Amino acid sequence: MASVGLAAASDRFPTPIPPESVMFGSTRQMHSVRERIHKIAGSNLPVLIQGESGTGKDIVARLIHGLSPWENGPYVKVNCPAIPGTLLESELFGYEKGAFTGAYGSKPGRVEMANRGTLFLDEISELEFGLQSKLLQLLQDGQFCRIGAQEDKKVEVRVVCATNRQLDREVETGRFRQDLFYRINVVNIEMPPLRERAADIPTLVHYFLTLYNEKYNARARPLSPQMIVQLQRYHWPGNIRELENLMRRYAILGAEEAISSELLPRKQEMFEDDIQIDGPISLKKMTRQATLELERKIILKVLQANHWNRKRAARALNISYRALLYKIRDVGLPSVRGRGRTDETGNA
Repeated sequence: MASVGLAAASDRFPTPIPPESVMFGSTRQMHSVRERIHKIAGSNLPVLIQGESGTGKDIVARLIHGLSPWENGPYVKVNCPAIPGTLLESELFGYEKGAFTGAYGSKPGRVEMANRGTLFLDEISELEFGLQSKLLQLLQDGQFCRIGAQEDKKVEVRVVCATNRQLDREVETGRFRQDLFYRINVVNIEMPPLRERAADIPTLVHYFLTLYNEKYNARARPLSPQMIVQLQRYHWPGNIRELENLMRRYAILGAEEAISSELLPRKQEMFEDDIQIDGPISLKKMTRQATLELERKIILKVLQANHWNRKRAARALNISYRALLYKIRDVGLPSVRGRGRTDETGNA
């Protein structure tokens, strides 16, 4: 990885891009991500980054920009859910004086500000249907129109999008334009969740602990091997962002008990049913029931995290697809998600 590109990208952001050894670790999935980034960074192709919240999609977008020929150009991020729909169009495309009440002057939008650089649209799935057509025009011919303007403007901008949803499902339900999906999905990068990168956790822990010890002038000691094992066994619903926040707290507090206690309640939830001891107990039966309930909760969580894609869930659980189908039946979960939302018990 070109160190010049990394430095240029890092100096312009509040948090640095981690070194290559930390960011990509040692897993096959992340090495595949790294190869793809290097292959497409020099082109102007649209990129779609998919993955759960907290897996590092923003960092990947910044890295793509920093390794591109446009690294010295602007990098403009738009957090689509954070801007109300009524304001997002003017934020993206700008407006002319008098376009609406309160428009006392002209204002360029984020698209215009990203000219000769990169436009990063975070959580693109939240973009309203009407704005999707305007974004499609930008991707097709590099043109857009400010609100209240009579003529289109032309820009040279690379568009990188990210989402924690399965956009193909959003297309099927009619919430996302199919033609826009094909336009932004020219190159797809899938970010694996942290639970599939357990081997990288020691490296990430060392990096974040060093970072926040220096930032807060702290002297927190390296974590014990037992604590590292506990972190590697944790499910990490918040992914790398959750691990980073945990290391930030540890650097300040300096006690392993302060962070291990945050992981214990989630473990105890697995065995929340009381065991009745006022009569004969079948250890074999109780153990079987507890094992089934534990497997059921784990499988349900992984299915939900993977949007009920059973093949991905099988890979996340490190079992075969056929074995997962058998276990789904064995623990009493529905074979497919119902039309309505699924609650914590697995019922639609």
